[in-house]
Amino acid sequence: MSLLNSMRGWFGELQVNIIHALYLDKNIYHALKNVTLPTSNSTTQIDHIIVSVHGIFVVETKNMKGWIFGGEHQPKWTQQIFKVKNTFQNPLRQNYKHLKTLAHLLNLPEEKFFSVIMFIGECTFKTEMPENVLLNGYTAYIKSKTEKILTKDEVSYIIDQISNNRLAKSFKTRREHIQHVKAIKSNLSTSCPKCGKELVERVVKNGMHKGEKFYGCSGFPNCYYTKPYAVS
Repeated sequence: MSLLNSMRGWFGELQVNIIHALYLDKNIYHALKNVTLPTSNSTTQIDHIIVSVHGIFVVETKNMKGWIFGGEHQPKWTQQIFKVKNTFQNPLRQNYKHLKTLAHLLNLPEEKFFSVIMFIGECTFKTEMPENVLLNGYTAYIKSKTEKILTKDEVSYIIDQISNNRLAKSFKTRREHIQHVKAIKSNLSTSCPKCGKELVERVVKNGMHKGEKFYGCSGFPNCYYTKPYAVS
């Protein structure tokens, strides 16, 4: 990760912190920022977690410029600045792993969680986005969830569990997480190394791994190349 990208990410998260302080009642919405949690094989880093009686909001921030193209089920989205195009991982998928990690840690059903993607910066969506992918209206979206699905005691327990299980904020923790993300990104090549055709997402239909996702060559049945599904 370049210094510029690191600074842009840090500034985006700072903006969200200010929004929390100004527009969310801290007696109702309890915000935790930059939370790194252990997973079964490494770590996952969550930009913001907001815990309230109305649910647990798992927030991924993106500080980007230009036009943004993407679909809910596409593995990668595209950023375009003038004629230059760059792809990046679908943040909905990225945030789903964050949500799953928290659900496992807290032993809670996914219905108690809300995934929120907040884009900050001079960017414009050029394709229709799901309601939880936002350019504005961030706190309004959070406040729109008015049903009480957690008790105050559960909220306190959740905050304690996250605080007790998060990894210490240190250079070592940050470095190891970045190395893990780079390793996953290198595994997300969309071209088949055997025949050069595009890799597509597939789902195991039978056997002990039924329902699990993997990448398979679009040239099947002429090419049988597959590789594990990975989400950062």
